[in-house]
Parts: sequence; C-alpha cells; structure tokens
Amino acid sequence: MARVAIVALCIVLAVLVAAETASAAISCGDVTSSIAPCLGYAMGSSPSPSAQCCSGVKSLNGRASSKADRQTACRCLKNMAGRLRGVSMGNAASIPGKCGVSVSMPINPNVDCSTYLLTTSSL
Repeated sequence: MARVAIVALCIVLAVLVAAETASAAISCGDVTSSIAPCLGYAMGSSPSPSAQCCSGVKSLNGRASSKADRQTACRCLKNMAGRLRGVSMGNAASIPGKCGVSVSMPINPNVDCSTYLLTTSSL
C-alpha cells in the first residue's frame, strides 16, 4: 500500500512540476523524473537512498552542467519540497552525499537558487 502511495505521489509531482517552464536546457520534468526514486528516503519510509535514487541524482548532476541548469534544478527541487508534506529535510539534504555527489548549496527550503554556482565535482 505504501508503495502505491509513493508511485501516486510521483505521478502527481510529475504533473505539477512538468507545467513549469525554464529557460535552461533542463526542465522540472527532468528533475522530477531523476529524483522520483528518492522520495521514499526523503519522506522517511526507506532507510537509505536506493540505487535508482543515486543513479538519478548522478544523472541529474551530470545533465545540469551550466549555471542556468543548476539554478533551474534548484528552483524545481525547492518548489517540490514546498508542495510535499512529510519530507524529512535532513534525509533530503543527505541524499547527494550518500550518493557520492557534491553540491555547492545547502539543501533547504530557504535556499536562494539565484546564487547557485557551477560545480560538477563528485565526492
């Protein structure tokens, strides 16, 4: 039953976020599909990020190669976090590190995405 709820939540998120437009090459739909497998961990129903989650995070990190792409991804994630109830910000913030990806901004709902710097390093 919980798995069905997570799948339904992913579908709803994809519909909500896909409508957002961005001037960057990456879209909110790209961001949503990349991080959808992370929702279980971000919401506390999984003990660690899955292999699919880490694969999506690494893929997103590689595709968001410009400053505009990273700012777009940041805004999409920030909007998504604001719409979801029950997200553990501690879990969400730990996903990049647990997946071996380094990001240059703190992961929290108050981050200023316009100051996102370009970094593509891995841990």
